[in-house]
Amino acid sequence: MTGHSPYTAPGAHRDGDEPAIIAAITEVSERAQILVREEIELAKAELTEKISKLVKGAVVGIAAGVFVIIGLLFLLHGLAWLAWFELFPNDQFFWGFFVVAGVLFLLGALAGFLAARSFKSGSPPTPEMAIGEARLIRHTVTSPHPETTVPGHPAATTSELRT
Repeated sequence: MTGHSPYTAPGAHRDGDEPAIIAAITEVSERAQILVREEIELAKAELTEKISKLVKGAVVGIAAGVFVIIGLLFLLHGLAWLAWFELFPNDQFFWGFFVVAGVLFLLGALAGFLAARSFKSGSPPTPEMAIGEARLIRHTVTSPHPETTVPGHPAATTSELRT
């Protein structure tokens, strides 16, 4: 027996290399854990932002609905006054109701537009930045030359970072 383990080739490692390898593996493991934690935090932040946009859109949508319902109430009330005026002509009180109803409809349309825009910008709640970072990490880990995958590094190309 030559003193070598059956799992290693002769001369594959030196006795002084084992602590360095263990330290490197520990460091890689710790950094991977930190990366995973940071990616989770990034995903949480993105989802929180998207959910807040959805809530704002819902609130503005509810306001739009209230304005439309009140506008409809004033329109119907104005039509009632108009019918009274046509049947019994006196003063023209209905025009005030129509003006108020028109303003409420305009406010409802504006609020509805803002609500639709908020819903479109807030859905679907996917963490785009976290997914991009995960792709970059995957590409760095699987790359034969990881230093070329770092954005801003002179050896990195944009085509490599998009995959």
